[in-house]
Amino acid sequence: MSSSGFSGFSGLSGPRPLPPGQRLTAELQPVSYGRVPSIDLATWSLRIGGDTLDAEPLSLTWADLMSLPQTVVRADHHCVSRRTTQDLQWSGVAALTILDLAPPVDGAEHALVSAARGYSSSVRIEDLASPRAVFATHLNGEPLRPEHGWPLRLVLPHLYGWKGPKWAVALDYCRYAERGFWEQRGYHLTGDVWREERYSYQE
Repeated sequence: MSSSGFSGFSGLSGPRPLPPGQRLTAELQPVSYGRVPSIDLATWSLRIGGDTLDAEPLSLTWADLMSLPQTVVRADHHCVSRRTTQDLQWSGVAALTILDLAPPVDGAEHALVSAARGYSSSVRIEDLASPRAVFATHLNGEPLRPEHGWPLRLVLPHLYGWKGPKWAVALDYCRYAERGFWEQRGYHLTGDVWREERYSYQE
């Protein structure tokens, strides 16, 4: 898939300074908790719920998702294990598009993004609203491979990789932060890579 017909291409090519504590790796290495799930697109959907503005959940099928405006973001990926891969091209639907389609209620400042096999991550809505946040379906012009999160993964380039679940299935808005899988196990609630927010004791 080329960038033709896409909007929102952003980012600069070439080596750049790394966030503190990170080291450069040439290829994106898939990391996950547990086995790669088997997903059927015929039954898959992305549900947006929780504290929505109209108090009703919205479910997007794969066809629904593909009908939305598409975007391309060139960004680095920062794993909390201290590996950074630069200049990855993520294609999909801007997270801001999802927020506009099914907005949160006033006062909801957090979200819990859930994935297949029970994984979840706590993120701030302001991070989802970043112009570089994307629900990605493609990586470097090709459909995501299963180990990289097919059919859908959240990409938040300014946060550590655990903040962007692979195999995403739900987005629930919350008035108060709900800790996801790794946040319950001692990881930072925000996870800003440039501030090196790795662990909960730093909050």
